[in-house]
Amino acid sequence: MPILKRAGRPTLHYAVDDFTDPWKNARTVVLQHGFGRSGAFWYSWVPYLSRYFRVVRPDLRGLGRSPVDFEPHGGLSVDAYLEDLFAILDDLGVDAAHVCGESFGGILGMAAAATRPERIRTLSLVSAPVRLNEKHKETFAAGFSSRQEALRTLGAKRWAAMTNDSTRFPPGTDEGLREWYAAEMGKSDVEVLCALYELLRDATAEPYLKRIKAPVLALYPTAGPITDEEQRMLLQRDIANLRFIEVPSRFHSILTLKPALCAQHVLQFASEFDGTPCHE
Repeated sequence: MPILKRAGRPTLHYAVDDFTDPWKNARTVVLQHGFGRSGAFWYSWVPYLSRYFRVVRPDLRGLGRSPVDFEPHGGLSVDAYLEDLFAILDDLGVDAAHVCGESFGGILGMAAAATRPERIRTLSLVSAPVRLNEKHKETFAAGFSSRQEALRTLGAKRWAAMTNDSTRFPPGTDEGLREWYAAEMGKSDVEVLCALYELLRDATAEPYLKRIKAPVLALYPTAGPITDEEQRMLLQRDIANLRFIEVPSRFHSILTLKPALCAQHVLQFASEFDGTPCHE
C-alpha cells in the first residue's frame, strides 16, 4: 500500500489493484471516495475493473490510512484535494486517468475535469450532488443543531450508524454490511469530518459543469435523497458530453448496494473511450 510523503504537505495513502496483462501498459482508473469514507469502500468494485485497468483507490487527506498530519480547520479545500489527486498520479507516472468519484468524490472529479482537462480521460459520477440540499443538511444533523454537533456528540461511528438508516440503506440490508460500514466510517477523525463538512456545506460544483469537456457517465439512484431532480437537470443541462443512467434505488449508497451494476457500467464506459476490449 503506497504512502506518498511530501515536504510541507499532508501524507497520502493509496491502494493499487492491478491484474492486467503486464505487456499491455493498461490505463488507470482512479476511484475517489466521498465524505467520511476511504478507498476501502470500493473493495467490491475491484474484481470487475482490475483485470482491464490499473485501479487506484486514494484515501483523502486525513481519512482512511492517510494520517492527520495537518491542521484540519484551514487545511481542507477543493484546490488542496485536487493537488493531492494529481500528486498521486504524478507518483504513479500517470499523465491522464479515468476518474470515478462517488458523492463528494464526484464533486472533486467535476472540479478536476474542469480545471485540468488534460489529465482526465473520462469522468464517472456515482450519486454525486452538485450541491447539498436543505433536506440533506437536516437529515445528517441527526436531530442536533448541525452535523458538526452530531459528530462531536455521537462520534463518527454512532453518527454513521444513525444516518445509515435514513439515506444509505433500505430496510432488510444485511446487518453485517451495516455494521462494517459504520465501523469503517467510525475510524474517521471527527475534526477532519467537521472541517470537511464546513467545506462541503456551502460548496457547489455548478460553476465547473459547463467547463467539463471529458465524456461523463452519471450513475444516480432513481429517487435518491441527496441527488434530487433539480441537480440531475443541472448535469443534463450544463455538461456537454453526458451519459445519464438511473440505477434502481431510493438510497444514496448505490456504490455499495449495486457494485456489480455500477462497476460494469464504468468499465464499459472507460473501455469504449480507450477503444480497448473489456471482455475475454
